[in-house]
Amino acid sequence: MRLHALVADEEAARRAAAGGATVVQLRLKDAPTAEIVDLGRRLADLEPQLIVNDDVDAALELGCGVHLGQSDAGLAQARAAGIPLGISVAKRRDAAIAEYEGATYLGAGPIWATPSKPDAGEPIGIGGLRDICLSVSIPVVAIGGIDASNAAECIRAGASGVAVIRAVAEIEALRAVLDEGV
Repeated sequence: MRLHALVADEEAARRAAAGGATVVQLRLKDAPTAEIVDLGRRLADLEPQLIVNDDVDAALELGCGVHLGQSDAGLAQARAAGIPLGISVAKRRDAAIAEYEGATYLGAGPIWATPSKPDAGEPIGIGGLRDICLSVSIPVVAIGGIDASNAAECIRAGASGVAVIRAVAEIEALRAVLDEGV
């Protein structure tokens, strides 16, 4: 869970895997399940763990994990199937509830403002991340405005890893920062 790369196409997924991503998360907003499954099958040879964003049916068909937002459907279905389940949180209370409801990891943020998701809400900062990490016993992955210049700060605050969208382009630099043992 150290370095999640959120990608929307095969080229970005392969670049992220080659650069050291430990998780490749398919984030194809509003794509039909068949399109997500097709992409996931083309990526079956990748070493990183595969996670599907928002689509439990696609995750089940691919035999991989799923990441859900607070208001996304499919929590009970994912939990019943026993697949890896990530849930997005921005508050300590939501983190505790998500863990209780069966999340196997949390995506916490946004840590800083991010142009990748304009509707992400107010940044929670390092203090908010630290509060979330201290309130649960499952891994927490920080997201939102993270790049090679600030990823180590998230790990020092207690996160198990970081997730990036824009910073996939600098994946090697990110991996180097995380591997320094911060």
